[in-house]
Amino acid sequence: MRRFTLLATAAVLTLSACGSGGSTTNPGSAPEVTATGTQPASGGLDSCPQAGSPTDRTTSFDAAPQLCIDPERTYTADVKTDAGDVRIELLADKAPNTVNNFVVLSRMNYYNGVTFHRVIPGFMIQGGDPEGTGMGGPGYTFEDELPQAGEYQVGSLAMANAGPNTNGSQFFIVTGDAGVGLPPQYSLFGKVTSGMDVVQKIEADGSDSGQPTKVHTIESVTITED
Repeated sequence: MRRFTLLATAAVLTLSACGSGGSTTNPGSAPEVTATGTQPASGGLDSCPQAGSPTDRTTSFDAAPQLCIDPERTYTADVKTDAGDVRIELLADKAPNTVNNFVVLSRMNYYNGVTFHRVIPGFMIQGGDPEGTGMGGPGYTFEDELPQAGEYQVGSLAMANAGPNTNGSQFFIVTGDAGVGLPPQYSLFGKVTSGMDVVQKIEADGSDSGQPTKVHTIESVTITED
């Protein structure tokens, strides 16, 4: 898998989603940070995971998930972290495939124990890699659902990528002007509606290189469907 990067207007800011054999020429390369949690398990999806149904944690899949959401319904993600709780409204009407991917992975407990491995103040906090190194993903990629120019805001939730149509599991939350000013090359699929103070706590433990001074962890993601 290639390196997932975001290009800010003033600098190249690595979002560190490399695969095995990946390399970087950027001096702000990904830190080697290990995510907590269970060992990866492989599998496919014969059916859609249901809300509240107990399931073993799965972090590797044979293919992208089938469509399990109803794009006409409303989906909310409650992200419990070691720093506090963040609520995110998912934009199923604008990015149904991306929201579907996040919902399915969340219901498979994919994000449990995963760290925010890349944190740059004034730009973003990035997570979603079960390896915690910026080199991991779910074993598949899927196509972009891109916003219009100017749609990124502080609190926006978007996918990190390695180029067009290379989305997997890694995502970022915009925290400042460098993220707001990004070109529309990253699938926008949610916005923080409460808990931005928690996001800012995580951001405060970042650095200009992206390596956190304190590593924060996602404990669970609960999806609500209305």
